[in-house]
Amino acid sequence: MSKIQVLPPEVAEKIAAGEVIERPFSVVKELVENSLDAGATEIRVELQAGGKRLIRVQDNGAGMSPEDARLCLERHATSKISTEADLEKISTLGFRGEALASIAAVSELVLKTSDGRGEAGTQISRKGEAPAQVEVTAFPRGTSVEVGDLFFNLPARRKFLRSDQSELGLTVRYLTSAALAYPEVKFVLTHGRREIINCPAVGSLRDRIFQLYGKDTMEGLMAVDFREEESGISGFGSRPPRGKTDKAHQLFFVNRRPVKDRVLQAAFNQAYRGFLEKDLFPEAFLFLTMPAGEVDVNVHPAKAEVRFRDSQNVFYLVLRAAETAMLAEKGLKEIYPVREDHGGRSGVSERLEWRAFPGPAGPGSETGALFPPAPEAQDKSARPQVLGQFLNMYIIAAGEDGLLVIDQHNAHERVLFEKYKEIDAQKKWPQQSPLIPVLFDLSDGQILVLENNRTLLEESGFVVEAMGGRTYVLNSFPDIFSAEEAKETLFALLEEMGEEEAGKKREKVLATLACKSAVKANEPLPKEKMEFLVEELFRTANSAVCPHGRPIIVKIEKSQIEKGLKRPPG
Repeated sequence: MSKIQVLPPEVAEKIAAGEVIERPFSVVKELVENSLDAGATEIRVELQAGGKRLIRVQDNGAGMSPEDARLCLERHATSKISTEADLEKISTLGFRGEALASIAAVSELVLKTSDGRGEAGTQISRKGEAPAQVEVTAFPRGTSVEVGDLFFNLPARRKFLRSDQSELGLTVRYLTSAALAYPEVKFVLTHGRREIINCPAVGSLRDRIFQLYGKDTMEGLMAVDFREEESGISGFGSRPPRGKTDKAHQLFFVNRRPVKDRVLQAAFNQAYRGFLEKDLFPEAFLFLTMPAGEVDVNVHPAKAEVRFRDSQNVFYLVLRAAETAMLAEKGLKEIYPVREDHGGRSGVSERLEWRAFPGPAGPGSETGALFPPAPEAQDKSARPQVLGQFLNMYIIAAGEDGLLVIDQHNAHERVLFEKYKEIDAQKKWPQQSPLIPVLFDLSDGQILVLENNRTLLEESGFVVEAMGGRTYVLNSFPDIFSAEEAKETLFALLEEMGEEEAGKKREKVLATLACKSAVKANEPLPKEKMEFLVEELFRTANSAVCPHGRPIIVKIEKSQIEKGLKRPPG
């Protein structure tokens, strides 16, 4: 008996269905994509039991003629492409002609459709591999697809579906991304008797984000709009230094198709490095538009991933788009004393938010190369006025509409970091040699880190020589340190370098040098030094956070001071 055999059609159909239809959300995605390709301006999705019992997607799109309706359940039947060459420039969401056939193979499917040209529409019913039943029915222009008892003939697949709420959550997430990509389309989602999403059509992405996420999210975003030749980036990203604790709020779209792509995510996150507080990630509602021939969307059965013809160019396009958008975005942390009623008891709570604070980029800095320096239009009277020092740690300054509390160490760290980047770019670190040799012992781990990073350390001004065994001598070091400070800084660098990725080490070295040489907390400062520090801080490209991601400035609004003191606004 031959070991090789041709699978029966019903088995082959189930295997094909498994590649496209993984769970209820997969059905919703395929059907909604068809609705969008059909030009629908209103799409309604109804679910029962998270979609396991029933999925119904109805639209007001172009619909189908009776002839097309009879063909649409056949495998590889599609109106989106006709030749092999079309695969090189796909501009629609659906194109394979597998969705309806795959869904029908594992469910009880009822399709109703009309193109509005005849007096009636067409209804097609099919259960699994059974022959389709075709009827004439009254139906308006558009299409409705009802999918019942999903995976009724694949009990093993059905057994591994998640709970109703988990399956519903996946559909909510997908429809949210679809609504972002198509703000001109109305989306409605109901689960049983409960309405989950109701997004009327709006005129812009900004309005859609406001609909879906609310005022607070929208106020924390900055617009991104950048074009280069035939490609462009648009949408919104976090206004520094605001961010989230995970990457779940990073949504990327390629030619309006929601995708998961490491190139887009890596480029966007790299652009924000040094502009967000530590352990935060930027939000992203980012849309990449490019010629269809420059991106391959046919690399994943569920069309969730894409492949770029020139991924490096796409990386730098996203990077430049985000950097350009952050040109004037500098954050101040604002603190609001708010009196609340806790069941008759009064109390004071603090709410922290971020607000933009414009300022020029530092001339000659690395960031200044990315962001051309702003003209010196700000005179000194428009800059914050230093009032004094609090607890020998914070500089108090008066802005145009409130008080600024500036962490002197973090501020100096940011200023020095920008200056050290200039020095490092020129590879001209001023060095000094100690009069008395600075000897120290290293552990095996420290020795390994030292040998792996010797070139970078020497370029940063630290020249270390082995003396035998575990003993080393520091022959020279940056002249911003005393000998003891240099040894302490070297040990800090060896510890941090062992944990950092190669691409981040140089920046980490500069951040550590800035931290170790910056003015410390509990250090009294004369007023002229405070004034100089504040002026230099607002010349940097990012006065919001220090190089390690800690906030620099807290702002107390003038209106909140007046409210707290019960004075009329003035």
